[in-house]
Amino acid sequence: MILRDPIHGLIAFDGMAERVIRSLLDTREVQRLRRVRQLGLASLVFPGAEHTRFSHAIGTAHVMQALQHRIDACSDELPTDQRLDEEARADGLAAALLHDLGHGPFSHLFEEVLPHARHHEQWTRDILLDDSTEVHQTLESLSAGMSARVTDLLSGNYRLGYLSQSVSGTLDVDRADYLLRDSHMTGVRYGLYDLDWLLHALTFACVEGRWVLAVQGRKGLPPVESFFLGRHFMYQQVYHHKATRAADALVRAVFMRVSELILEGTPPDPLLPAFRAAALGESVSVEDYLRMDDAELLTCLSAWEHGSDHTLASLSRRLRNRELPKTVPLPEERRSLWSEALERTREIVAAHGARTDLTVTLDRAEDVPYPEPMDASPDGLWVTLRHQPLRRLGDASFILGQLRNKRIERPRLIFPGDYRDEVLAALHEVLG
Repeated sequence: MILRDPIHGLIAFDGMAERVIRSLLDTREVQRLRRVRQLGLASLVFPGAEHTRFSHAIGTAHVMQALQHRIDACSDELPTDQRLDEEARADGLAAALLHDLGHGPFSHLFEEVLPHARHHEQWTRDILLDDSTEVHQTLESLSAGMSARVTDLLSGNYRLGYLSQSVSGTLDVDRADYLLRDSHMTGVRYGLYDLDWLLHALTFACVEGRWVLAVQGRKGLPPVESFFLGRHFMYQQVYHHKATRAADALVRAVFMRVSELILEGTPPDPLLPAFRAAALGESVSVEDYLRMDDAELLTCLSAWEHGSDHTLASLSRRLRNRELPKTVPLPEERRSLWSEALERTREIVAAHGARTDLTVTLDRAEDVPYPEPMDASPDGLWVTLRHQPLRRLGDASFILGQLRNKRIERPRLIFPGDYRDEVLAALHEVLG
C-alpha cells in the first residue's frame, strides 16, 4: 500500500501494517475525519490550512511505523518482555491512526463551549469500544481484544509503557506529524524540524524500574530542541494567532446562542441531535456524535443566517463572511488592569445595545512550551550521556532548561469591530 503525502513523500505500509491500516481506513468512522479540518478555523487566517484530520491520521501512523523501526534497532537494550511483538506493532499503528477519532467539528470548540459536552478523548474511547461501530468490528476482526488494547494504549495503560508514551506524551508521533503538516499547509516555517534525525537520536533508558524512550547523547539534543522550539513558535504564530482566536470567540458565541435557544424551547432549524442532547445535559449517542462534522455544521450556519433569531443570524452571518471581532493585546505584566479593561469595554458595547456575554471576551491564550516533572518520577524525557548518570532533558539542554514549565500567556480583549474607536480610546485611558 503506497500513498502520496505532501509532508512525508511516499508512505508505504506492507505486510501486517498494510492489513491493519487499509482495513481501518475503510471504516466510516475514519472516513469521517476527511470532513473535520485539522486546524478548525485557521483557514480564515492561513488560506492553505484546509487539511483534515484524515491526512494527519495517516501521517501519524507513518511516523509510528518509522519509530517502530528505530525501536527494533535498539531492541538489544530491552529485556525480552519489553520488546515489540506483532501484537504490539499492530496495536501501536492502530492507535496512531485512530488517536483523533473522537474530534468534533471546528477542532476543540464544540467540547469547550456546550454544557455537559465531553472531551474528544472520551469520545475516541467510546467509539473504539462501541460494538456497533465499524472501527470496533474491524479491530476485533484483526485480533480479538484489539479494541480494548488500543483504547488502553491511548489511555496510557498499555503493557509497553513506552509505546503509550510515544502516542500521547511529551514527545509523540501525534505532534511529530502535526508540527510539520501544519507548518507546510499554513505556509510558515516555524514548526519545521529534522524528523529523521530526531528518530535516530532516540534510545531506551530504565528509570525507577520502567523502560522509557530517551534521547541519545548530546548529538540528539539539537533535533529535540528544534522540535520543542518549533512547537512553541507554532503556538505563538499560528495556533494562538489573534485572528484565529477572534474566529474561535465568534464560534463560541454561536454555540452559546444555540444552547440558549434549545433551553428556551425554541431551537433553531436545522439542529443536529447531538447539539440538543448536549445542551439539555442528556446522553449523546455515539451514532449522533459521529453525525457531526465541519460540513454538517457549516450547513447549519448557512440556514441559521437566514433564521428567525436575530442574534444567531447575525453571529452566523459574521462567521460565514469572515467579519471577525477585533482584538487588543493586554500587557502581560499588568494583570491587575485586565478586569478594568474588560469592564470598560463591556460598558461601551452594552451602551450600544449589544450583548456583552456573547461579544466581549478576555481571551487568555496559554501554553507551556516544555513541561517537565520536577520529581524523580520516570515521566518526561531523559538524556543518556556517556559515562554520566541519566539526566532530565531540561537539565541537559540549556535552551529547554530555560523554557521548562514556563507558562506563556497572551491576554487579549476581543470585542465587536463596530465599536473599535471607542474601545481603543477607553483602553488608552486604562492602560496608559
